[in-house]
Amino acid sequence: MFLFDPFFWEVVISGLLAGVMYALVALGFVLIFKASGIFNFAQGVLALFAALTLVGFQTGQIPFAHLLEALFGLHASHWGEGMNTVLALFLSLVVMIGLAWLIVKIVLRPLVNQEGIILFMATIGLAFVLEGVGDLMWGANVKRLDVGLPEGPSDFLLDNTGMFIEKLEISAAVVAIILVVTLMIFSQYTKMGRALRAVADDHQAALSVGISLETIWWVVWSISGLVALVAGVMWGAKSGVQFSLSLIALKALPVLMLGGFTSIPGAIIGGLMIGVGEKMFEFYIGPMIGGATENWFAYMLALLFLLFRPQGLFGEKIIERV
Repeated sequence: MFLFDPFFWEVVISGLLAGVMYALVALGFVLIFKASGIFNFAQGVLALFAALTLVGFQTGQIPFAHLLEALFGLHASHWGEGMNTVLALFLSLVVMIGLAWLIVKIVLRPLVNQEGIILFMATIGLAFVLEGVGDLMWGANVKRLDVGLPEGPSDFLLDNTGMFIEKLEISAAVVAIILVVTLMIFSQYTKMGRALRAVADDHQAALSVGISLETIWWVVWSISGLVALVAGVMWGAKSGVQFSLSLIALKALPVLMLGGFTSIPGAIIGGLMIGVGEKMFEFYIGPMIGGATENWFAYMLALLFLLFRPQGLFGEKIIERV
């Protein structure tokens, strides 16, 4: 019976851990979409930029070193041995908050009341700009990210159950769960969280009672920057900080289609469904059809949802009179 097969549970647990990581990325999309109605295509690049910045601080790399050398003949590439992980994480968060402020002031503020497609195109442009700036600041080479998370298989699970589960994946899942729970508590029980939900429900009504839309946008983009930093750290620690890291945003799209673009619980459930589904499909069906199904299974499942339940599991159904 497969329910008593350790390999079956190893696949399920690996899928759940991967699903939490997908949900973490999708959460950044949900937060911004709920508060501003903007689908932020740049969320994956924000994760990349945050990870690059963290590694730069850890290693003591001088930002724009190659550009400074070309313009002014400065040959130094590092200012020292770098800083400890805690300080580097804090400064990286400060950078992401500052970046959120710049995005609101320079990109979003001039586009208030514009069509959604215009805002969406603006985030596409923002993604390419941030990717280019990240390249100029920190270089395009693959970087190792070490934040002190344990690596290797879990000896406890391996010795007692025979399951091969990476410690890094377990740690990443725990951190992601803590962040998600914290954001849900913030959204439900704080004054700013209630203001965010008010803006999400009705922009005009929120403005009429004195809620500053620009402040709300800055707060939600800052929170999204925090989510991007955590996602960048976890994915960067797992596979190295490289520019393909920005493509994790594409893996979050099926999660959003399953869970709904406006639901935090939907992002979590959708991520878990995608994570478990693709692992199970890859291990049990993949060998029969040539393998490599993890590259497309999530999108196939999302397509089915678009056909039969386009608003997702927890999204709001829109009814229009014609």
